[in-house]
Amino acid sequence: MFRVSCIQLRSNNNIHNNLNKTTKLIMKAVKQKTDFIITPEVSSHFSLNKNELLKICTSMQNDIYLNGIKKLAKKYKKWILIGSLIIKISKNKLVNRSVLIDKSGKVRTYYDKIHMYDVNLSKKEKYFESKSFSPGNKVKTFNLPWGKIGLTICYDLRFPILYRKLAKLGSLFLTVPSAFTETTGKKHWHSLLKARAIENFCYVFAPAQGGTHYNGRKTFGHSLIISPDGKILKELKKSEGVITAAVNPKLSKNLRLRIPSLRGD
Repeated sequence: MFRVSCIQLRSNNNIHNNLNKTTKLIMKAVKQKTDFIITPEVSSHFSLNKNELLKICTSMQNDIYLNGIKKLAKKYKKWILIGSLIIKISKNKLVNRSVLIDKSGKVRTYYDKIHMYDVNLSKKEKYFESKSFSPGNKVKTFNLPWGKIGLTICYDLRFPILYRKLAKLGSLFLTVPSAFTETTGKKHWHSLLKARAIENFCYVFAPAQGGTHYNGRKTFGHSLIISPDGKILKELKKSEGVITAAVNPKLSKNLRLRIPSLRGD
């Protein structure tokens, strides 16, 4: 058994401000006796403006937010997954990267978002992430002290084959840090997350951005921790905050033994 916490933010375009907010919520999670803390997508800087991001974002080595979170992980001796940072990997190239930090403050692995959110929801609401970010091409898992975790980000959620691969690789836990739009979140967020949990018999940890941001964009919030049988263990609706739940890895294993659907592919 271990305890996991999902942080919900309403990030803006000020990295120092976002780090300060995250720090306070990490301290709150620590008081809830958590073992593993996860932040949402684009925790450090909320923007799709590539020119702005190229001026502000840096390599992982120099990233202010990442270095701040590494210090907190070491100070409180907690595993922390930064849901995502925007990392500059060359002069004109950015990636949306999830970064896993161990309790000594060391980066253990990272995952670059594979599926870019290129959608035309209405005349007023359009998003084209591929204009700002380069997609990743590697499926990533990591062996935590409590079992294997599979890493994904937001729009990846709509591609079930990715999650099947992660489950087949032995993942008991799936992370889905997100900044889901209000429009699609109301219709699909809960259903998609519960489906990924049930069809793979995995815990799903989904910290989210929530509320109306500085640039007018509305994110859905509703951070969730879901059990392998689809039960919502914890949920936070709109406000910034933290939710924490106990996780039993044996539940995933037992369900897979009783209903061996993963063997059917």
